[in-house]
Amino acid sequence: MSISIKTPEEIEGMRLAGRLGAEVLDYITPFVKAGVTTGELDRLCHEYMTNVQGTVPAPLNYAPPGYPPFPKAVCTSVNDVICHGIPGDKVLKNGDALNIDVTIITKDGFHGDNSRMFLIGEPSILARRLAEVTYECMWLGISKVKPGAHLGDIGHVIQQHAEKNGYSVVREFCGHGIGRVFHEEPQVLHYGKPGTLDKLEAGMIFTIEPMINAGRREIKEMPDGWTIKTRDRSMSAQWEHMILVTETGYEILTQSAGTPPPPAIVLPARPAHKEAVQA
Repeated sequence: MSISIKTPEEIEGMRLAGRLGAEVLDYITPFVKAGVTTGELDRLCHEYMTNVQGTVPAPLNYAPPGYPPFPKAVCTSVNDVICHGIPGDKVLKNGDALNIDVTIITKDGFHGDNSRMFLIGEPSILARRLAEVTYECMWLGISKVKPGAHLGDIGHVIQQHAEKNGYSVVREFCGHGIGRVFHEEPQVLHYGKPGTLDKLEAGMIFTIEPMINAGRREIKEMPDGWTIKTRDRSMSAQWEHMILVTETGYEILTQSAGTPPPPAIVLPARPAHKEAVQA
């Protein structure tokens, strides 16, 4: 299947979808605290999407071949859950690390897909550092996006940064093309070699969503058919943005008032201060 190049009209539709997806995460942020259940967070997100935004939660009843229908509106992945955690009666406690993954569908059929990490109460140094490095990994990947670059450039810089910090990259799940279809070409691997895989073109839209483990990269699937955990029970973290390849670089589509700023690692260096020299 070929990679879709979005038309200007489709790009406008995806801009709206991305902003709405990010605004769900803005909305839910004040409710993420010790004592709340992941099921309650799901209920709040679902009601906000349907009653306030007029959007549809894409994960609800989503059933790709070989999977049972996903039963909830968002994914909530806590501590050693890598991805696709099903909201339920899990009570968040002080020190937990939570990823909330939101994908909405607008009335015009466009998908807005993004996720953020939330650290509950007083997180451990390990949890905070893992979340920070994973955020840096995502942004380093984003920084490689421009016409003529390759998907392997994105994966390489993510893998390099994660492993330099003593972490591992999950291989079985990756970013993906997106539009009116939830998951389409290309697959965006979070590991790899520079100059390999598909060349980027203006008009492509895809997610970058590295899943980084504090321990080994191996995974295990839980009996519910969806929840993926680290095999060694180490903590995992994930961040996700939806990216448009522009004529000159990239545009992040999942931006909102509450979107965290880029990390210092990808910001341009400030020029050194020069003292005035008097004649």
